Amino acid sequence: MSAYLDHAATTPIDPSVWDAMRPYLEGRHGNASSLHAAGREARAAVETAREQVAQALGVAPLDVLFTSGGTEADNLAVKGLAWAGRDAGQGAHLVTTAIEHHAVLESAEWLAARQGFAVTVVPVERDGLVDPERLLDAVRPDTVVVSVMAANNEIGTVQPLEVIGPALADRGVAFHTDAVQAFGRSRLDLAAWGIGALALSAHKFNGPKGVGVLVLGRDLACEQVLHGGGQERGVRSGTLNTAGIVGCGAAAELTATTRADEVPRLRALRDRLLDGLAAIDGVSLNGSRERRLPHNAHVAIAGCDGEALLLALDAAGVAASTGSACQSGAAEPSHVLRAIGAPTEQVAHLRFTCGRTTTQADVDLAASACTDAVKRLRAVGGGALA
Repeated sequence: MSAYLDHAATTPIDPSVWDAMRPYLEGRHGNASSLHAAGREARAAVETAREQVAQALGVAPLDVLFTSGGTEADNLAVKGLAWAGRDAGQGAHLVTTAIEHHAVLESAEWLAARQGFAVTVVPVERDGLVDPERLLDAVRPDTVVVSVMAANNEIGTVQPLEVIGPALADRGVAFHTDAVQAFGRSRLDLAAWGIGALALSAHKFNGPKGVGVLVLGRDLACEQVLHGGGQERGVRSGTLNTAGIVGCGAAAELTATTRADEVPRLRALRDRLLDGLAAIDGVSLNGSRERRLPHNAHVAIAGCDGEALLLALDAAGVAASTGSACQSGAAEPSHVLRAIGAPTEQVAHLRFTCGRTTTQADVDLAASACTDAVKRLRAVGGGALA
């Protein structure tokens, strides 16, 4: 028996999404920019997907732009909005938080190092939440972009966008959020919260890899990052990935229509897992318990080496992670753990994330395997790798 509990890293493509994509992988190969019948067929499929994503998010279809993934969407928003704001004479200052995805943090760092922008990185509290007052105090008259993720990809904390966004709207500052982990699992109200730009990645909600979404309000000026054929409102050039976009649309529709039932099911599974892990001495939860994604259980386990524990779980058939899969090969504590002040010496930090295919048997196996592995590793001196 095996249990896949790494849905924050990627999710399996739902069978209904495969069915929607298959015609565009097998025979319908037209370029959506072509004027002939095959191209028009592809264009119609893209526009249907755009409407599906728009409906799932409560925005207009024209506000939905397709990208190659969440990383590109974040880069395009942060850089494009910053450049446009500077060119309009509004200023050259960005505000973000210490636990953002690297796509946001490194975009901001690059703008500071290579483009002369000023960047303020606001720290978070021990529970992984940013204090809205502290963040808003960092906004200056020359601030052009504020980027705060909807939910953290490692510890699962859900940020108070409902407080931050309207305050930024009152000040006329562009607000971007990375909602890659939040979509389908946490409430998102772009209009009420003043969110002008939002990033998604299809493979995080049972769609294909290599396709993402940037929701960009038409009232926001955004400079191009990729130049070429002028696709996607002239903001993001490149031949459209028709099959991937169709899959993204189908997955977004599935996620939106099943969310009311899926969120409580995921929360129950997560809590069952946490209850099972609570039997381990020295285990604690990283991040807020109240403002937390329903599928995320990120725990610290004292007296263990994280990599050794992860390998022991893998041998037992349990797939989990020590942090973000986007930070390939990282052995050092993540910037998120450092930002919340989590202890890292002889402490294993593990992220278990449930998904559409997760069952009670999966979480029970994970809790049992983790309990057994911790006992074995502590017995040999904490499980540190030789």
